Amino acid sequence: MKPGKRAVFLLIFLICTSLVGYALYLQLVAHLLPCPLCIAQRMAYWLVGLTALFAFLHNSQGIGRRIYSFLIALFALFGMLVALRHSWLVRYPEEFECGISAEEKFLNALSIAKWWPSMFEANGDCTDVKWEFMSLNIPDWSVSLFILLFMLAVYVLFSSRNRY
Repeated sequence: MKPGKRAVFLLIFLICTSLVGYALYLQLVAHLLPCPLCIAQRMAYWLVGLTALFAFLHNSQGIGRRIYSFLIALFALFGMLVALRHSWLVRYPEEFECGISAEEKFLNALSIAKWWPSMFEANGDCTDVKWEFMSLNIPDWSVSLFILLFMLAVYVLFSSRNRY
């Protein structure tokens, strides 16, 4: 694989690392509690980022690169769907109660939530909006970033071997 496609995997990894780091900052410093949908999005960022890191380190050619790209696109699509649902719930909170829900119980029962609670334990309310930037809240930005990650993965998946 030429350096251009490998650099895209590194870029995806760095974006995901930055986003998870900022989420932890918002949680631990700004005291914004993550809801179950926030935790699901964090897991998607972890999956996208770790897959991109493995792709970067493995430096595979052909089918290996395409498998990594497909997995990244799939995980980004999952994250985007969760973020879209979260964004919808913020706008229509009467449609769903996300406080102590089945999702929260399920996520908090996972062994990873017990192993690293500050990262994967859900305690917040999905409809509670305390952070905005340029009139967009966290789920809105997350949708945009998952779309970007998806597009980067699709670019690598379908790009010609001879172009880069």
